[in-house]
Formats: sequence, structure tokens, C-alpha cells
Amino acid sequence: MAKKKVGAYPGGMILFSLTSALFLIGFCGMLVLQSKKLVRYIRENNEVRVFLDKDLDKKQLEKLHGQIIKKPFVLYNGTAPQVNFVSKETAAKEFMADTQENFTNFLNENPLRDSYRIKLQEDYFEEAKLQQVKADLEDVDGVFEVIYQENIVDEINKNITKIYIIMSVFAVIMLVIIIVLMNNTIRLALYSQRLLIRSMQLVGATNSFIQLPFLRRGMMQGLISGLVAAALLFILLQVALRNIDGLATLQEPEKIGILLGAVVVLGIIIGLISTFQAVHRYLRLSLDELY
Repeated sequence: MAKKKVGAYPGGMILFSLTSALFLIGFCGMLVLQSKKLVRYIRENNEVRVFLDKDLDKKQLEKLHGQIIKKPFVLYNGTAPQVNFVSKETAAKEFMADTQENFTNFLNENPLRDSYRIKLQEDYFEEAKLQQVKADLEDVDGVFEVIYQENIVDEINKNITKIYIIMSVFAVIMLVIIIVLMNNTIRLALYSQRLLIRSMQLVGATNSFIQLPFLRRGMMQGLISGLVAAALLFILLQVALRNIDGLATLQEPEKIGILLGAVVVLGIIIGLISTFQAVHRYLRLSLDELY
């Protein structure tokens, strides 16, 4: 008959359960990262349109441009301010392309105005701050009117907050389920070792001496599960990048790397804590409870 070794118990189910749980947590984290990047992209591509007074000459336009790009709310891409000039002729072409109507058939002149389209920094994507931006720009000489999509800003912010709350609650619930599941799974796996644990206690072994082999195995199982889960997440991300257009623009490799590393560390921590709790329970059992 094979001799039992302390800390040696079936670990296949533990590895499968922990890997599955870590994969789901990592998947939630990946969704949060992608959604945050998407939200930032939406916010920074929300334009404020600054319509200008008519008949401004080139010098006045340059002066106006210089004043606008110095504003603290203007978004910069590197050293380039995200401020684009749109002539009234270009605006007319865009209008006719969108509406499929040619207003020149019944109007003798182009009623549209030259404008600047300004992308704002993400921090200014709030209704109150946008109102301040509007008032600030309308005080500039040569500006006729400032327009942005009102109400939609608050709606987007409300929906974003709801999404983050739902995902956070889901992640917490998943973490609780994982801890309970792992405790039960490891407890069942350790059942075959309960008599060996009691025998070691009877010969004078300390609790720390008994726990050490189990803790090492628990940490190793957590490490393996974390690495497998991280590898599966990486593969899933690569498949998604190849099949979903535009997803590559939302990637932040450093944060993805941190997330995958966190999955591995979380696996080690969960494996260690769950094993400690399970072994500690058996160490406290009475002889009657043991059988």
C-alpha cells in the first residue's frame, strides 16, 4: 500500500476551479480596462463648435486661433492642439452630404459660418464645466456662438457610472463565490489527510510544521492556476483583436500586463488563504468530529 505523504492530495479539481474563477475575474478586469479606454476615447472626441463672426480676415483668424489654443481645456495630441478650422464652404458640403439637400438652389448665398472644432480634455466632459467652456469662448473677440451637444454629456456620464457600479458589484460577488468555493474544494481534498494530520499532532508536531507542506502546495496550485488563467486571457485578447475592428485602438499594453500579473498574484493569495483556512479547521477538530 502506498504511503501517504503530508500535503499530497488530489489537486485536479482545485486547479480547474481556481483557474476558471481567476479567468472570470480577469475577464471582468479586462472589460473594465477596455470600457475605460472607450469612455476616454468618446469624451476626447466630443467636439465643441465655435462659430465665428463673418468677414474675418486671415490675420484675425490667426489671432483667434492663437487665443483658443492657449485655453487650458484644449486637448493636445503630443504638441499639436486638437483645434481644426472648418470654412463655411466645407461646412456647406458636409451639410448637403448629410441632408441630401442643396440649399444653394433657393438661397443666393452661403448662410453658414467659418468655425473651429475643438476637442476637450477628458476632465471637462461635464455639463457644468462645458457651460464654463462655452462662456469662456464666447467672450473671445470674433466668436459668434459656441455650440456643443447638451444633455448627452450627463446621460453618458450617468450610464458610465451605472456600468462601473454593476461591474464592481459583479467582481465582488465573484470574489466571494471564489473564496467560498475554494474553501469547500480544498476542505474536501484535505479530507483524506485528516488522520495523517491528527497523527502528526499526537507525535508532537507543531501546527506551523504541519501547515507548511499544505501551504506550499496551495501557493503552487494558485501560481499554476494564475498562469493558466493569464495565458487564456491573453489568447482571448489576441483572438478578439484579430476579429473586432477598432479594438486595437483601445489597447493599453502596460495596464493589460499589470492585470495579467494581478491575476497570477491573486491566484497565489487565494490558494494560500484557502489552504490555510482548510488546514486550520482540521487542526481544531476533536477526535469525534474527525470521524
